[in-house]
Amino acid sequence: LLELKGENKFRARAYDGGARAVEELREELGTLVDEKRLTSIGGVGPALAATIAEIWSTGRSEQLERLRKEVPAGALELSQVPGLSLKKIQQLSAALGIDSVARLKQACETGELRQLKGYGEKTEQKLLEGIDSWERRDSRVRLIDALDDVEPLGAYLANHPAVKRVELAGSLRRWKETASDADFVVASDEPAAVIDHLIAYSPVVRTVSRDERDVTVRLSNGFHVELHVVPPAELATALVRATGSSAHVARLQALADRRGIDFQAPAADEREIYARLGMAYVAPELREDTGEIEAALDGSVPQDLVALSDVRGMTHCHTVYSDGKNSIEEMALAAEAMGMEYITITDHSPAAHYAGGVTLDQLKRQWDEIARVQEKVKVRLLRGTESDILEDGALDYPDAILEKMDVIIASIHSRMKMDEAAMTKRLVNAMRQPLFKIWGHALGRLILRRDPFACRVEEVLDAVAESRAAIEINGDPYRLDLAPEWSQKARERGIKFVISTDAHSTRNLHNLRYGIHIARRGWIRKSEVLNTLDADAFVKAVRPGA
Repeated sequence: LLELKGENKFRARAYDGGARAVEELREELGTLVDEKRLTSIGGVGPALAATIAEIWSTGRSEQLERLRKEVPAGALELSQVPGLSLKKIQQLSAALGIDSVARLKQACETGELRQLKGYGEKTEQKLLEGIDSWERRDSRVRLIDALDDVEPLGAYLANHPAVKRVELAGSLRRWKETASDADFVVASDEPAAVIDHLIAYSPVVRTVSRDERDVTVRLSNGFHVELHVVPPAELATALVRATGSSAHVARLQALADRRGIDFQAPAADEREIYARLGMAYVAPELREDTGEIEAALDGSVPQDLVALSDVRGMTHCHTVYSDGKNSIEEMALAAEAMGMEYITITDHSPAAHYAGGVTLDQLKRQWDEIARVQEKVKVRLLRGTESDILEDGALDYPDAILEKMDVIIASIHSRMKMDEAAMTKRLVNAMRQPLFKIWGHALGRLILRRDPFACRVEEVLDAVAESRAAIEINGDPYRLDLAPEWSQKARERGIKFVISTDAHSTRNLHNLRYGIHIARRGWIRKSEVLNTLDADAFVKAVRPGA
């Protein structure tokens, strides 16, 4: 609402930052409120602390209520239509009572809008084009946001006494980067009771459809959930059908029909179903009909895809030395608690001034601190950097400094709109630098926010294959870069990978699971991932100056 009113953008961003800070709290919020210590949270000043305390104590915010009164009903929705400022929204509300995009569309289509001064045929047509764009907007959400919704729902379903087993299916089980809905398969002999249990879940606001064994509901945030209840003996078959893409399942059904096999016959598990069809087992992440059927039939589909338990070291981790939220010791102890053998301390390099890039003076202090912390922890601390790839392809920091590090993540953070030829040259030059480096968040994408930058990817992959380099599979759920289709192209060239967390806090270390599954979607095997090696072998493999 503040942004809509055109108020100070930094003030508006403060609330966004405050929300993230509260979300990542390790202490109980109520304790901080009671002890008046909210300002001890990074980024929370006195004004924001007062707002947080008010919401905590009363469940409401006077400021929010005042803002809602100051803008017309439906203003937030209407503001999504290109060309509609708050002033115009107020005018439309006062003159015609327009309080939604649907009402605006009606006023345009009936000619009602032309009653207002300045709203002629051209304006009307432009608004209709904007409304059409809004109506066709992508309804998909990021994987992390979808899982935040459905994982608690899965636990809720499992608590019902009639439920024998609950499995998440669909695109979320395939770990697609985005999702438009969620699918659950539940084994139970009491489908009506299970369906009623789902409908009673507090975030459910509407039942879209329902029959004897299936129901679709809408959650309060607009996300749809489909539930399929099957007898326990039919769970494996239902799970195969509900997990794979429509193309994958259609190929399986066609294969079963040609061979006279009953695809619906009960099976002990999913492996039995694929074996019955004369195929090697296909992991859920691969079920997209992108070659896995053929590979399963000839036995070449990987059976040793990298798994969470295979990873022995946390890579690409930031601390308070740049834009991280936790100290070196805190990050080390968190990695140690997760069973890791090593962690790379890879803060931003000087060129990333917007992210508190570490200067040479600061780097010396950081290395001294790493040495002190190493004496207190078991996990091995590796000195490194996330070095910016500069415009000409050079790496940030002098080579004499880079050679002393244990690991270099080389990433692009600036000038992302270079044309395809220039960006390709920049990346090829970077990969050909003589120091070993790991190509970080390779194509710079941000899920649903920023497309990959333009470059001739296969040409860059060729340069990686010919150079002393590996590629990062970035587990930040807002990045998930490199995309699976390019990971497969990299594998064909014999390129090695590192699965990273891109962690900016101890909490972010759990990004590892996203990195694992995005790697599995790219058919990446354990033997192709460098941080499945022990500490000595990993250091030997990635040391810049070796």
